[in-house]
Amino acid sequence: MSKDKDTSAETDEDAPKGKKKLFLIIGVAVLAIAGAAYFFVFSGGEAEAAAPEHGGYTALEPIAVNLAGGGYLKIGITLDYTLAAAGGGHGGGGVDGAKAYDAIISTFSQAKPADVIGAREVLKEALEQKIIEAYTEHEVPYVMGIYYTEYVTQ
Repeated sequence: MSKDKDTSAETDEDAPKGKKKLFLIIGVAVLAIAGAAYFFVFSGGEAEAAAPEHGGYTALEPIAVNLAGGGYLKIGITLDYTLAAAGGGHGGGGVDGAKAYDAIISTFSQAKPADVIGAREVLKEALEQKIIEAYTEHEVPYVMGIYYTEYVTQ
């Protein structure tokens, strides 16, 4: 009979521990569900807001750039600008080409003729990054990308 008293005493003590474990598991589950809901609801909206919307194109006149090793490159580009640069979709906006021309000259005047032929895509990526940085104000990009419209070397 003394054995029965000992086991009943242990079960009485285990009951509050079991309830504590149950509440702890439920609390962790509720926090996990709340975290997942927050992630799906709020991070999805931020990702959509971060992607800039297309606003239009600005074609720049081709420019001749003297290359570092002799020869020249005649290059023309079109800027793909965002809706923010277009004035929020109300028209009349866009971007001027001054900063883009500066980036073209600084990028290609240091290049050799072999570079502009062999590493064309690498130079385009470098130019595109320079132009996007030049047309970004307060973390708002005004240019999304560039397109070559002319690329002639001699």
